[in-house]
Amino acid sequence: MQSKNLTTTILLAMLFGGILGSVLNIFFMEVPFIRTILIDNIFYVIGQIFIDSLKMLVVPLVFISLVCGTASLGDINKLGRLGGKALLFYILTTALAITLALGLSVTIAPGEGFNQQSVETVEFVAKESPSLAQTIINMIPNNPIESMANGEMLPLIVFSILFGIAIVMAGESGKRIEKHFNDYNAIMMQMVNILMKLAPLGIFCLIAKTFALQGIDLIKPLLGYFIVVMTALLLHGLISYSILLKVLSGLSIRKFISKMRRVQIFAFSTASSNATIPVNIENSTNRFGVDNSVASFTIPLGATINMDGTAIMQGVATVFIANVYGIDLTMSDYLMVILTATLASIGTAGVPGVGLIMLAMVLNQVGLPVEGIALIIGVDRLLDMMRTAINVTGDAAATVIIAKSENGLNKEIYNS
Repeated sequence: MQSKNLTTTILLAMLFGGILGSVLNIFFMEVPFIRTILIDNIFYVIGQIFIDSLKMLVVPLVFISLVCGTASLGDINKLGRLGGKALLFYILTTALAITLALGLSVTIAPGEGFNQQSVETVEFVAKESPSLAQTIINMIPNNPIESMANGEMLPLIVFSILFGIAIVMAGESGKRIEKHFNDYNAIMMQMVNILMKLAPLGIFCLIAKTFALQGIDLIKPLLGYFIVVMTALLLHGLISYSILLKVLSGLSIRKFISKMRRVQIFAFSTASSNATIPVNIENSTNRFGVDNSVASFTIPLGATINMDGTAIMQGVATVFIANVYGIDLTMSDYLMVILTATLASIGTAGVPGVGLIMLAMVLNQVGLPVEGIALIIGVDRLLDMMRTAINVTGDAAATVIIAKSENGLNKEIYNS
């Protein structure tokens, strides 16, 4: 009951934040007090503190959870199966997401007749993305403490798994250490619960600030692009995952959707998959009944390499930019977009601004002007919030499906 009340409170906070932000944007943006004190200070400070508080838990929670999860498996072969299943699921759903986005975009054709002067464009300079080979090399941390300090997720995941494996191999000494880590894990979950109680206020301020600054007028010139991306995200989130969940696990779709609502709200308000890791792990273990050994592995991995929402944005943006510049894409171009975006979702993991970097890679691959990204930057904040919610939904769906296949799911908790 308490969990339901919290979810409802968070949902109401998001709704009222959106309403207040829209009202401020329409009627009060010229009032100095509203802009400088309320939006740029009060809303910004409270919202940023909330996001930073969530991020504060990410590194210790991922490290402790992964060590506990790996050690509790007690079987290196099982760890290999988990990794293989998770990687396969994430790659397939990313390819499915961008295929769906391209199909909708080709049918609806957003960007045809678009007036570039109707949007204030800014210069976009794409950051250099690392090669896939360099990304693989960077997975092995030469200094794990430095990786933790910098929040580098892939090196942290590798070190945590190796540490957990070493605990298993150490015998009695390892079992004593494992007990300590289990205690640390219980403490981290309590820290998550503390932050959950502060969530409504933080989310209210984040949403109010976003809608106050963005406003509806920014969306109007890009309405076709915005609607296609939003439609593709909803279809993938509600239909693709539901079909996969039913076919691969036979579990209730309604239960999954209803119990994911709180995590999706967190992801939407923070626009950060990493910041949502603590909430997603807690939700998967306590509300879905997933063993911590599975959730602590698949969710941090998914937050690092699973970018279905971002792939959808890339598919729609590619067609949109091609239409704006009057460039026809061939079938081989579309196939190249699917392949490049799917591989890039892994190859650019852990890089700041990953969505735009990946899009720049895709545009270069099919010969489209990278400066076209400047056209969509204005509405990217709102869409980033939506696609983050889809990303974390994919992480949770993979976690539940894999847990069911490994007999690591408590059906009574899931169906409660």
